[in-house]
Amino acid sequence: MAPRQRHREPVIDAAVKLFRQQGYAATGLNDLVDTSGAPKGSLYHYFPEGKPSIAAAAVEEAGQRVVRTVETLVRKTGSTSELLKEHARLLAGWMEKSGYRDGCPITTVILELAPKDRRVTEAARKAYSARQALIEGKLAEDGFSRTEASRLAVLCISALQGSLIQARVDRSRKPIEATAGELGQLIELARLSRRA
Repeated sequence: MAPRQRHREPVIDAAVKLFRQQGYAATGLNDLVDTSGAPKGSLYHYFPEGKPSIAAAAVEEAGQRVVRTVETLVRKTGSTSELLKEHARLLAGWMEKSGYRDGCPITTVILELAPKDRRVTEAARKAYSARQALIEGKLAEDGFSRTEASRLAVLCISALQGSLIQARVDRSRKPIEATAGELGQLIELARLSRRA
């Protein structure tokens, strides 16, 4: 049995939280130690390649969390439009609860490190691909071809990511909800026009 990595997960959780709130560059190793409660030596033990390896682990973890959320929503919702609206409701609630301090920990890190840092870039690529596959699957259920579903899924992810930035700037949930609503209408109109 592998030894328990007692301090690794708290460091990753701290990195996800801090990168979401203040970005990669503004987060120091001492911030990670203070927030995680882990001894400083454990950072070097679990992440011998330093802060970029913590960033890669944080992006991977954040990606898995997003995928779990979207998987749940895929099962609970009847259409892509419903999925987007429900996801927007969750995102807007989390942003509002944080006082609009939180952003997406994946986006904040990749804006600073991609494409230069290959590990972070690959972790982000996997996170976005997994989310895209789930949305594509829901779009396929709505009757879209594989090619159409792929293009629409990219649009949905890109628009929602942008709406998080605008929500943070405006300190309002409206950009997120408006984006999901417009995307849902666009998808519904496209779906109905395919049937006509």
